[in-house]
Amino acid sequence: MTTTAHAAVLHEVDGPFVFEDVVLGDITPDEVLVRIVATGLCHTDLAVVHGHIPTQLPMVLGHEGAGVVEEVGSSVTGLEKGDHVAISFASCGHCSNCLVGREAYCRNFMLLNMGGVREDGSRTMTAADGDDVRGSFFGQSSFATHAIVAARNAVKIDDGVPLELVGPLGCGIQTGAGTVLNTLALPAGSTIVVAGTGAVGLSAIMAAKAAGATTIIALDVLDERLSFATELGATHTINGRTADVEAEILAITDGVGAPYAVDTTAVPAVVAQLVAATSFGASIALVGVPKPDATIPLGLVSGSGKTIIGAIEGDSVPQVFIPRLLAMHAAGDFPFDRMVTTYPFTDIDTAIADTQSGAAVKAVLTMPV
Repeated sequence: MTTTAHAAVLHEVDGPFVFEDVVLGDITPDEVLVRIVATGLCHTDLAVVHGHIPTQLPMVLGHEGAGVVEEVGSSVTGLEKGDHVAISFASCGHCSNCLVGREAYCRNFMLLNMGGVREDGSRTMTAADGDDVRGSFFGQSSFATHAIVAARNAVKIDDGVPLELVGPLGCGIQTGAGTVLNTLALPAGSTIVVAGTGAVGLSAIMAAKAAGATTIIALDVLDERLSFATELGATHTINGRTADVEAEILAITDGVGAPYAVDTTAVPAVVAQLVAATSFGASIALVGVPKPDATIPLGLVSGSGKTIIGAIEGDSVPQVFIPRLLAMHAAGDFPFDRMVTTYPFTDIDTAIADTQSGAAVKAVLTMPV
């Protein structure tokens, strides 16, 4: 059964989103059709818009969707029509990494999440007039009123949890929190520096507080964001525009440096500051989306015992980690709802502008009823 969806389509790099109808084809036995209720706007979407992540256009972006299951494939178990779901990244489930619980490093990750096609090369959508348009962005393409999703990346949630909140758990929030809790496995009593206080960085800060870190240093260039970071758990803040970042971190850590750091900015100069201000043997996780030509000089880490980790999706298994984050939220330990600002789907341009200016931390687009 085909479904007509209203979507925001990106036709060219740095171009506008164009609202138009697309036609979703039949679901396969292992897929579900989801009516999207809300979807987060992520910097990864904007990285595609600006050409920092190459993809084949035109394409429907959006990868922090949440909604209601409307149709279930014949081989799907654990999901039924009417279930509420948060949608996360796609993984194949059968490669060597997926089989050991490292879905975020699926060997088919780029094809399934950036390629605009299913694993077999087939497509989930066409333009209403039959022209070419790619879907399956991060296994969903949720800048649309409906999405075809592999059941393995649709996480069932309780009906009482607002769908307007849970979409960003599938990428940005999961990435920040997971990098602290999974990738770094931050011990209680630790010191950590988080560079960038967008949704990913603030999620890392909240997770660090929940993990029992005693010194949480937030780094940004916006004082209002740094103030918000303090509300969410940062014990110290540094404005990188006005302060000597390395000197400040060393002063806070009695000259030793921080043993853990997370960079969400993907700015090489900021990464260099973090490496310089971390201790011998430190672990530094990089989660931002860099420009294709961004580099890190080898001299920054040579002989330091330091480990730089390129983390994806916070090393998360969505079916396990998203419920964990919701449980933390219910217990009052992870107030991610404080970051969310909602916008009607048709106001996507305003949401983008507010995200880029810093007026919105985590913009969420809500679909018409």
